[in-house]
Amino acid sequence: MLPRNARIMQPLFIGSEIYRGSSYGGAHPLRVPRVSTVMDLARAMGWLPAAQYRSAPRAKAAALTRWHSADYIAALQAAEATGAVSAAVRARHHLGTAANPVFAQMFRRPATGVGGVLLAADLLASGSARIVHVPGGGTHHGLPDRANGFCYLNDCVLAILALRRSGLSRIAYVDIDAHHADGVEHGFAAEPEVLLISTHEERRWPFTGALTDRGVGNLFNLPVPAGFNDTEMRAVLQDLILPRLAAHRPQAVVLQCGADALAEDPLARLCLSNAAYRGVLAAVRALSPRLMVLGGGGYNPWSVGRCWTALWADIAGYEVPDRLPDAGVAVLAGLGWGGGGRPPPDPALLVTLADPPREGPVRPAVRAALAELARR
Repeated sequence: MLPRNARIMQPLFIGSEIYRGSSYGGAHPLRVPRVSTVMDLARAMGWLPAAQYRSAPRAKAAALTRWHSADYIAALQAAEATGAVSAAVRARHHLGTAANPVFAQMFRRPATGVGGVLLAADLLASGSARIVHVPGGGTHHGLPDRANGFCYLNDCVLAILALRRSGLSRIAYVDIDAHHADGVEHGFAAEPEVLLISTHEERRWPFTGALTDRGVGNLFNLPVPAGFNDTEMRAVLQDLILPRLAAHRPQAVVLQCGADALAEDPLARLCLSNAAYRGVLAAVRALSPRLMVLGGGGYNPWSVGRCWTALWADIAGYEVPDRLPDAGVAVLAGLGWGGGGRPPPDPALLVTLADPPREGPVRPAVRAALAELARR
């Protein structure tokens, strides 16, 4: 059943079964299920009817080489086919490293992520949808000639390029992942019609995204301190993100919602709840003629699955219950870390979808950084 406020132009969800059966390996943070959890949880809740679901196609090499080098794409395909890389390929393309390992779907999985965002771009540009959720997207670290930070391809860059090819020249990219969107900045810092906003933890890999970076006046980086809370994110939203979006007047917005800024994530030290993510989505949506909502980072299987499912509920107009029904609880109870000796989740993460807000003071460092960006 569709939600009460469903309209003819329904929000769409793009997923794929490739995420269910693929893993970066037992020692890698991306050994945990994420997109498949969102699909399973949304279906358990009755929130993913066939009319709103699209299966992501796999992007072909010709689409990938609109930004990535042909040599790199060939090397990535060859690594998947043979299950190995040479020392020369490892050195040049950063394949076969601890961060970017060789695994069975190392080309097909990221190429499916790109296929999903390209499909989303087509749907948005054609007017078939106003908002599309692609939780398998958001790989914002990938560089033209090499893998970088768990990202073999940069679907964020390729999504923006696809939107621009369709005739939507003014694009805004907003990134609330715990890590800086270095690959997207590499792609568009010199493009004045692409607004780039990235909030990310200071002194955290990839150690880029300085407050002083300007691009050609289109670039706003906000490194935030450990413990970054919901109140501070709301200040960032009101004082940075929304004013810059309003001034830019984008024809389309790409919102990257990497879930590693949540308090439970093992790879960052930020303290957001998924209520903060939902608040960003609601506010950005109001200023977006067309909106593509991506995933990104997120390495706690319970918190990331709950967050991205809650975003989909808000996108599609479904009410998030105080307690999940048995079918939803079963999805979350079936998750695990896949090894590594980490403790079990807080019991509340197994029976709820919405986090309570994690409020706190807006610290002087955050206020000062926002004031500096406001002066530009």
